[in-house]
Amino acid sequence: MNYPWPESGTPLDQVATPMPVIDEDRLAANIARVQTYCDQHGKAFRPHIKTHKIVAVARQQVEAGAVGLNCQKVTEAEVFADAGFDDILITYNILGPAKLARLKALNERIARLAVVADSEITLAGLASTFDADRPLTVLVECDTGAKRCGVQTPEAAVALAEKIASAPGLRFGGIMTYPAVGGAVEVETFMARTMTLLSDKGIDCPVRSSGGSPDLFAAHLVPSATEHRAGTYVYNDRSMVRAGHCTVDDLAMHILATVVSRPAADRAVLDCGSKALTSDLLGFTDYGSIHGFEGARIVSLSEEHAVVDLSGCAEPFPQIGTMVKVVPNHTCVVTNLFDRMVFHRDGIVTRVENVDARGTVW
Repeated sequence: MNYPWPESGTPLDQVATPMPVIDEDRLAANIARVQTYCDQHGKAFRPHIKTHKIVAVARQQVEAGAVGLNCQKVTEAEVFADAGFDDILITYNILGPAKLARLKALNERIARLAVVADSEITLAGLASTFDADRPLTVLVECDTGAKRCGVQTPEAAVALAEKIASAPGLRFGGIMTYPAVGGAVEVETFMARTMTLLSDKGIDCPVRSSGGSPDLFAAHLVPSATEHRAGTYVYNDRSMVRAGHCTVDDLAMHILATVVSRPAADRAVLDCGSKALTSDLLGFTDYGSIHGFEGARIVSLSEEHAVVDLSGCAEPFPQIGTMVKVVPNHTCVVTNLFDRMVFHRDGIVTRVENVDARGTVW
């Protein structure tokens, strides 16, 4: 089927909807802003490509000064290795023979690959897969307050680091955390203590990797960290505005949608349902805001419909056939719903990019 992908020079009001559209100037400004901040504070920056999954955007980030890429799954990393990126950190516990075999093949063809582990079980699989001829770099994942994955204490981190260092096919690369929002003090305390304990045992800890977009501009409050990872910053979204990370003028992604029904005075329906907008609420009570109509609330999603409650909207809402721009709660999930993204400058299409790593979830 030939989808009507717009050519360069096409006005956005001629783009078929629903469609994510990326503002070129805001994208470039977001990349430059974060890279400049990290450079000023002596932190290596490693962007998480899960937000965009696009090779061309990753190139923009590396050209701006990023040290390498952060991926979340093996197949995602393979896409970017195929595109020529040779410094990749996979921040996920890799388990099972199928994934380990792919990981080993990936390690053999790029210069710098690293993964994380937070258990002896994960380490056992890695140690049985890799050998001294081509060892794999492993970082210990630490839980510094986010309560997701990670060892619970610096002492546990050191115990795991010792096991990594003693495995012939593994190389201890350092420690990594995904902290709770506002958790800079906890991260620094955990990292500093871990580094002291490692030093007492004569173990070098070259990389101390922290992360997250909500706390990105607090990275300088963790002096022990050598690098920061972030993904959402590249586009930003409604949750980032709420967190104070950015303003509405920094939102690079919107979802173009069309009003397809006005069945009642206080209700409209858009063509961007759950297959176009994320169902992530992230603490909101609705599924995205509508640019220029802040009182309108997207109160429910079915597969192809977004139902908008207009009872609190002071402005006259557009009629059937009119396009609107939706700000998603969580931009990263939207990316994985589309094959391509439309980029524009001042409302004129500049390019269409494949979402190269769409669906790479294992």
